[in-house]
This record gives sequence, structure tokens and C-alpha cells, in this order.
Amino acid sequence: MRIPALRRRPGADQPGVSGTARVGHRTTTLIRRLRPGDIAVIDHTDLDKVSADALVAAGVAAVVNVSASTSGRYPNLGPQILVDAGIPLIDVEGGDLFNRVGDGDRLRVDGPVVYRDDEELAAGRVLDSVTVQEATLAARAGMATQLEAFTANAQEFIRRERELLLDGEGVPDVRTRLQGRHVVVVMRTYDYQSDLKRLRTYLRDREPVLVGVGAGADALLEAGHTPDLVVGDGDTLSDAALASGAEVVLHHHRGSRPAGEDRVERLGVRSVAFAASGTTEDAAMLLAATREAELVVAVGSHATLVEFLDKGRSAMASTFVTRLRLGPTLVDAKSVQRLYRSPVRTWQLLLLALAGLLAVVIAVAATPVGNPWWQELQDQLVAVWEQLRGVFT
Repeated sequence: MRIPALRRRPGADQPGVSGTARVGHRTTTLIRRLRPGDIAVIDHTDLDKVSADALVAAGVAAVVNVSASTSGRYPNLGPQILVDAGIPLIDVEGGDLFNRVGDGDRLRVDGPVVYRDDEELAAGRVLDSVTVQEATLAARAGMATQLEAFTANAQEFIRRERELLLDGEGVPDVRTRLQGRHVVVVMRTYDYQSDLKRLRTYLRDREPVLVGVGAGADALLEAGHTPDLVVGDGDTLSDAALASGAEVVLHHHRGSRPAGEDRVERLGVRSVAFAASGTTEDAAMLLAATREAELVVAVGSHATLVEFLDKGRSAMASTFVTRLRLGPTLVDAKSVQRLYRSPVRTWQLLLLALAGLLAVVIAVAATPVGNPWWQELQDQLVAVWEQLRGVFT
């Protein structure tokens, strides 16, 4: 999604881009508070694609990052998305900008400098097409190190969750029947909107179990579908998702209480807890696999190695291991769209046969041989009609 060129305030004689500051350490939480024209002040090392897409969709005027948008660990995708959308991206590292800026302050970004009114708050580095491409090329050299760390994290996850992976220990009982059914797990991340559009025929014909992971529940509702299961934490699940009638599974890490459990109870929504390491996406897929789903279709999930690393956290190793656990049961939504064909229904075959028969009758009636036969048939039909009228009158 490309936004229009950034605008200065009408009549403003100061250069740069102005907007209302919105400050947040967690980009995913901050995004919900953003409005078009705001300046997002974030703390996000290696800005990923999902967060960048959300910032673009929010229509921000500029992004100020107090961490390195590209650290060089791997070629992350977020900075290029902001640059392509024409949104200024400024890295201001090593300062106390977070402590000096409050929500609602009026900021101005002019090149690498951030102002509040006429006060210069910080000076950083502008990331443009050239600097982002250079950083991306340099970061490819760090891929080997990241792969080694990725492997180590995967081994640690297997050691910690071997009972869950092998025996399904700790997976909660749910009322929704999953055994032998197709299950569609929706994440509001990569290309989820186009994935749902591609699956419309499949969803109509197969009527699978719909599982919304976090904001994936809202994605289903926005697309006109009602989730059967919602997996997430009570703090981030929306009111609409909790009120949708879906069964709620609160995912949390071992040794901690489910986040937002009190909120869910206040809303009068029944829920079950699922303690497991890794991401909520992993928990949803392991739930489906343990309850013997026939097929699990992933919508908006990660497909490539760069996308896995682009999440920028070791927990993504658990997603890799989870996919190994599901094996051939797991398919990507794009693959389903390519392979699935809507079955031919009986009524469609009957309609086709009737249309063919009608065409034959018309063709025969138009011939010299068929014309007397057609006239006789018409006379018989008229006679039957007159008899029926006589009965009812």
C-alpha cells in the first residue's frame, strides 16, 4: 500500500514533516493507537515486514526509531517497505528520546533532526533507498551466524517441549471438534487478506474449523467469517473477537498466569488455558495436530527463511519445529488455492443434462420429421391443461 507524498502543514514556513507523536516500546501495541499523519516513535531493532506494513497502513507521516532499524544481523524487510511507501525513517540511537517525548507532543522531522516546536530533541540517521540497500547487502553476510543461533534455539525448544511435541502433554480439551476435519489457522501477518480471498471457494465447500490467532480473529470477522476458535492472550484479543461466540483458548508461557484472564472473565466469556513456549501461532497449530485434524491450512504464516528470521526473536525457532511436528498435515493457503477445485454437485449435473435434453428437443422440432411430432406434443399438452382447468374450476 503506497501512501501519498508527505505534506507540510498549510502555511507552515518550517521545513520537514510535522505530526502528533505516538510513543510505544512495543510496535504491535502502538499501531492500534496510530492515526493518519502521526509520527511514530518506536523502539524496534530490525524492523520486520509485518510491523512496517502496519505502519504504512496506519498512514503515519514519519517513523523515528530509537533502535537500529537494520542491525546487520540479517536482511530484514521492514525498512525497505517504509522507504518504498515514501515514509521518512530516522534512526536515533543511544539517546534518551523516549524519555523526552510524550504522547501528543507536536514533533517535526527535518532530515535527520527531530524537533519539538523549535527545540531540537535529537539528531540521527535517515534511511533512504541507498542506505537500506547497502545495509541489506551487508546484512547477508550475517546470515550464517543467525542460522547457527536459529538451530540452537530450535534444539532448546525441542528439549523444553518434548512432551508436548511427542505426546501432546498440556494441550487443553476444547469443545470444538477437530478430529478428522480441515482446520484453517489465520494469522494477521503475511498476505493474509489475499490468502482469505483465494480460499473463498474452499471455505464455502469444505466448511473447515476456523481458528483466529490473536488479531487473526479480527481478520476473519472483517472477511465475513465467524471464527470457531480464538487463540491468544486476553489483553490483546479484541472485544469483537471475544464476543463472536468462538471458543477462547488463552495461550501463555509456562510458569505465568494467562494475560488478560480477568478481562475475559469480566466479559462473561468462557476460556481454557494453554501453557506452551513459542508463539501463539505454534500453540494453535499444535492444538489442531494433537486433536487429530485431517488438514491444517495456514493463512498469513511464514514461508521463507528470511521471513522466519524477520520476526527478530528466538521464538521463531519454535515455529520451525512446530512445522516439522505437523509434517504433511500442514499446507499453506496459497498451495490450497492452486490445488483445490470445487467439486461438481449433483444438481449442477442434472441442470446440465436438462439443458442438453432441451437443446436436442428444440433441434429435432425444427426438422421436417420432428415438426409433426412437436405439433402433436403441443396438442397433448394443451389437452392436459384443459382437463386440469376443468377439474379445478
